[in-house]
Amino acid sequence: MSSTKLSENRLRQAGLGVFFRPGQLERLGIGYDQLRRLVSRGAVERVGRGLYRLADAEPTENYSLAAASARVPNSIVCLLSALRVHGIGTQLPREVWLAIPHKARAPRAFGTQIRVVRFTGAAWTYGVQDTTFERVPARITGPARTVVDCFRFERLIGREAAVEALRDGLRQKRVMTDELVRALDVLPSRALTAILESAVL
Repeated sequence: MSSTKLSENRLRQAGLGVFFRPGQLERLGIGYDQLRRLVSRGAVERVGRGLYRLADAEPTENYSLAAASARVPNSIVCLLSALRVHGIGTQLPREVWLAIPHKARAPRAFGTQIRVVRFTGAAWTYGVQDTTFERVPARITGPARTVVDCFRFERLIGREAAVEALRDGLRQKRVMTDELVRALDVLPSRALTAILESAVL
């Protein structure tokens, strides 16, 4: 068996996500020259600077989320994208909404459209969960945190989408009022606080 074919087999058996970076291949004994040969054979595709995918990987509904999380590893899936993952509301965003640290450099454009927001301080950690998309490690805001963020970033997503997220999250019991109150203690939103105090849902 050729070294390139052997590398391809190792790659498929390694349990990597659909998307991967060259540095992840070092532990498999696959060097950059072998990766280039896999690309020339068509077994692997280069989808962006320093980002590759298995050519025959079947895309799923989380394909864009996996691509964005692999492309921007120090990020958090948030707002409309997090709502979709959690099954809250009816928003179907064309872009992947990602939060990055306040002073981080914005990611360069690549195949997947990304909408960037900035988190800092407690916003970077509170209510954030570890997850995976297509076996690609990722982070995402939890349901209650996502609803609170919809009001915090209301100017970006619109009041209607924020209120829909609140109503649907409570209706489906994916979000509890006490969770929202705790989140508001850390990440205040006057608009959401007013709605909860008025109990007009």
